[in-house]
Amino acid sequence: MGAVPKRKVSKARRDKRRAHDALSLYHLVPCSDCGEMKRAHHVCQSCGKYNGRQILPAREE
Repeated sequence: MGAVPKRKVSKARRDKRRAHDALSLYHLVPCSDCGEMKRAHHVCQSCGKYNGRQILPAREE
């Protein structure tokens, strides 16, 4: 004998189990240098700075 389910898992029970599996949005914070919204603990994509240091060249638009 194998490990076989005794009963079919209902749609409600299956979906309750998956209730926490949804993707969440990124946590955005304003850049301390330029004020643009950026991901927390990531280099700012508009000014290229992280923690007050220039990491990437600034975007020209």
